[in-house]
Amino acid sequence: MTNPYVPLLIMVAAAFLLAVGGLAASALLGPSKKSRTKADNYECGIDPLSDNLHEGRFPVRYYLVAMTFIIFDIEVVFMYPWAVSFNMLGLFGLVAMLTFIALITVPYVYEWRRGGLNY
Repeated sequence: MTNPYVPLLIMVAAAFLLAVGGLAASALLGPSKKSRTKADNYECGIDPLSDNLHEGRFPVRYYLVAMTFIIFDIEVVFMYPWAVSFNMLGLFGLVAMLTFIALITVPYVYEWRRGGLNY
């Protein structure tokens, strides 16, 4: 009888080999020119040493959009197991998911009204 963890170990090994292989390929095949521009920190397209900083607040819209994506991506990740086992959970599962959707709708409406979804 085979070990039930063998497929999991094969998947982990394949993921590890793909990750290491991708890093090795980019190190070997990628451009290796060093420049001051490539070594600088990237801050939303604004040069932190330029005169643009005296014009006002530093824009953080990129980070707000990224956090919004993470919040709603996590919502979808929690919905997959619920959708798969919907028939077995019954009324309890339905009430739990409706509560979860109601709780996640509150920050969505808040951000929508603040204009966080506008470009």
